[in-house]
Amino acid sequence: MYEKELETAVALAREAGARILEFYALEIIAEEKLGADNFSEPVTIADKTASRIIVDGLEKNFPNDAILSEEESDDAENRLLGKRVWIIDPIDGTWGFIKKDGDFGVQIGLTENGEVVVGVVYIPVHDILYFASKGKGTFRAIGGKAPERLQVSDKTNLTEMNLASSRNHRSPRMHRIIEDFGIRQEIQRGSVGLKIGLMVDRVCDLYVHLSPRTKFWDTCAPQIILEEAGGRMTDLFGFPLRYDILDVQNHNGILATNAVSHEEILLKLKPILNEFGRLRVKAKAN
Repeated sequence: MYEKELETAVALAREAGARILEFYALEIIAEEKLGADNFSEPVTIADKTASRIIVDGLEKNFPNDAILSEEESDDAENRLLGKRVWIIDPIDGTWGFIKKDGDFGVQIGLTENGEVVVGVVYIPVHDILYFASKGKGTFRAIGGKAPERLQVSDKTNLTEMNLASSRNHRSPRMHRIIEDFGIRQEIQRGSVGLKIGLMVDRVCDLYVHLSPRTKFWDTCAPQIILEEAGGRMTDLFGFPLRYDILDVQNHNGILATNAVSHEEILLKLKPILNEFGRLRVKAKAN
C-alpha cells in the first residue's frame, strides 16, 4: 500500500546519510539554534544539508503532502490541513554527530490522519537501515545484505529486561525507575531511533524517556518501526502519540515497550510520576 512512499524514504535516507558522512569526515563546526521548545540546541551544516535533500526529494515525489522537518520552518496551517504529513529528523542525535561517536541517525516518517504509516531510520556510520510500513512488518538491512524481519522480545519479568536510555539527555530520576523496576542492565544511546533499534533487535526490552523535550521528529519514524515489530509506544501515562496537532513537543515523555509488558510498566510508573509531581499536560491542538 505504501510501496512508493517507503522506497522513496529509504532512497532519500541513504542519500542524506552519504552526504552526512562527507561532513562527518571533516572538522565539525556546531552552531546554536533556538528549538521548538525555546531551548538552545546544536545544529550543523550537515543537519541543514540533509534536511534539504530529504525535503526536496519528498516535494518532488509527493507534491500534495505536507512536510515537517526539524531544520525547516513549520508551515503549521498547511500541516494541520493536510491528511498526509512527512515528519523528518535529518540527524537525530546531533550531539553524537558532533562528538563523532557514531550515535546518530536519519529519520523519515509519514503520518496519515495523525498516525504513523511509514518509518525509516538509517544509521550512516554502520550502514544499518530499519524500515516499516503499516501492516507490513519491520525490517533491518545491514550493508548489502538482504533485509531481515524483526520482532520484539516477549519478556514480562522486569528484572530480566534491559533498558534503553538516553546518553546525552539522561535524567537523574532514571536511577529511581531502574531501582524500582529491578532493571539489571541499562544501555545508553544518543538517538530515539537507535534506542528503538535496540528494542527491535531484542538487545533491549523497554525505553523510558522522562523528559518533555522530544518532538514529533524524534518519535515519528521510530514509533512505527517499534509497533510493526510487535512493540508499543505511548506517552508516560499510556495515551497515544498524535501527530495531527499544532504543538510538536512530546510534553508527556515516551514509554516504549515490547507491548506485553506495557500495562504493567504503566502501573509501576504511575506512583513514581506522582511522587515526581509529574502531571499529564494537554498539548495545544490547533
